[in-house]
Amino acid sequence: MSEKLDRLVLEARRAADKRAEGYREKALKIYPWVCGRCARSFTHANLRELTVHHRDHNHDNNPPDGSNWELLCVYCHDNEHQRQLEATQGSVTGKQPGKAATHSPFAGLAGLLKKD
Repeated sequence: MSEKLDRLVLEARRAADKRAEGYREKALKIYPWVCGRCARSFTHANLRELTVHHRDHNHDNNPPDGSNWELLCVYCHDNEHQRQLEATQGSVTGKQPGKAATHSPFAGLAGLLKKD
């Protein structure tokens, strides 16, 4: 019975060590637990809501100094990826990011509603 317990404890420690080698755990050790965009602070109770964002959007680029990472809350992280997606789609469709729409769908409505 003791050998089985020792083996389980050893396996659990190895699994914990392996997880600690991941980039999220490294980033959480390097950086303060604060969202880099909205400055929301995190504790152990809500740490699951703090994510690691890859600045160059390459999840394989994980330098040991953390220079490609920033900690973002789930909301800011989703926003960042949405902005990146919109910028990418804009360049593919030929739209210029930041250019205002010029179409006014209700421009002729007054004339249509006017009774003769």
